[in-house]
Amino acid sequence: MRIKFGLFLFILTAWLISWSTLPAVWAQTQGQSTEQAAPSPAPQQAPAQAPQQAPQPAPQAVTPAPPAQAPAQTVEAAPEKKFKSLAEAIEQGKTDGVFQPDAAPGYLGIPGAPSPNLILAFFWAVWVGWIFSTVGAFGGIMAGVGHLTVFGLGDYARSFKNSSPYINKLVTDSIRVSNQYLVGLSAAISTLNYYKLGRIVLPLGIALGLGSVFGATAIPWLTAGKIKLSQYQGYFGLIVLVLGGFLTYEMTPAGAKSKKEAKAAARAFEQSIKEKKSEAEIAAMGVKVNSFSLSRVSFSFFGVEFKFNPLWPFIGGIVIAAISSFIGVGGGFLYVPFLTSVTGLPMYIVAGTSALTVLISMITSIANYMMAGALVSWSLVGVELIGIFVGSMVGPRTSKYIPEKGLKILFIVLAVYTGLRYFSKGFFGTSWVPPY
Repeated sequence: MRIKFGLFLFILTAWLISWSTLPAVWAQTQGQSTEQAAPSPAPQQAPAQAPQQAPQPAPQAVTPAPPAQAPAQTVEAAPEKKFKSLAEAIEQGKTDGVFQPDAAPGYLGIPGAPSPNLILAFFWAVWVGWIFSTVGAFGGIMAGVGHLTVFGLGDYARSFKNSSPYINKLVTDSIRVSNQYLVGLSAAISTLNYYKLGRIVLPLGIALGLGSVFGATAIPWLTAGKIKLSQYQGYFGLIVLVLGGFLTYEMTPAGAKSKKEAKAAARAFEQSIKEKKSEAEIAAMGVKVNSFSLSRVSFSFFGVEFKFNPLWPFIGGIVIAAISSFIGVGGGFLYVPFLTSVTGLPMYIVAGTSALTVLISMITSIANYMMAGALVSWSLVGVELIGIFVGSMVGPRTSKYIPEKGLKILFIVLAVYTGLRYFSKGFFGTSWVPPY
């Protein structure tokens, strides 16, 4: 019980820290822009000193410090500039020299923006679909790696930090919702496949999903158009890195003490694979709900019984969906440790249950992002969705051949690498791991 309560407190604390610091950062940036306007009293002193000494006006005329700050003031005032559409922002950017008028349109039709290679996008999406459908997580994170790094949209958005904050935040929101489109499709396909294989705990997934509706609704309305890319990357990496460390602890003897039921079920499942039983035979021994109530749910998987209180998944769904919606991912990287630690499930049924929860969360979050004005490059996302379909059909059929320990190690390696990269890139401006 201590582990369950501790994990929930950790997730809640991570969300509170990330959310509570954003207003401070925003206020700080606003404060800096107002401070820039303060030095303007300097021109008032020049007339007062002129009558005292005749030689004085010449040196005063040579020190044009206040005029030199005028362009800087317009750059700092940019965060307050509002546009009704991207087209209006582009036209203003051409006038201000932010965009070259003759530059070819790229991502979202922005002049000079990167134009992602669609063939590369397809194969990257196959990888995204496979990894999500295999471990029930890291689909959104890998989609984010593709959009931010592989396609160069992260550095491009960062370049507008001061010159056009509107474009910076618009591209950031576009990346967030594009990630979720990919994960949403993968979650839908994975849910169907795992259900057929008897590897989804429906009451648990629904309880998590109902909670996720609240978190996935609130965050897009609160943060859309307000999050800078550096903040997004930093918190993205921090949360992933901490969870990678937590799962590493669970691989130790001390962390694995309370996983007897999960290990027994995993061994029984792996033995059925070694005996080369058919999918129909394996599904017959899959998840079976024994009893259901508002305070207790009991189910079995390969003859091993599991129990949980639906209240915990519901509360966990609220917090996890808020975090995942904030960083623009599906949340599987949070649902997986929640399911393995709080409910003690084996990895073989975690992936499918996580997929069902992510699907519910993604439908809610995507709808809210789109209503909040987020833009999507449909030519890019359309190709990626085809790749997602291919990868998501393969994942559930190959995951049964990977030992449970191998699935956890794969999860941890991805978490540590991705977390270090985006934590350092967001908060320190440079990546500590390749590509730098």
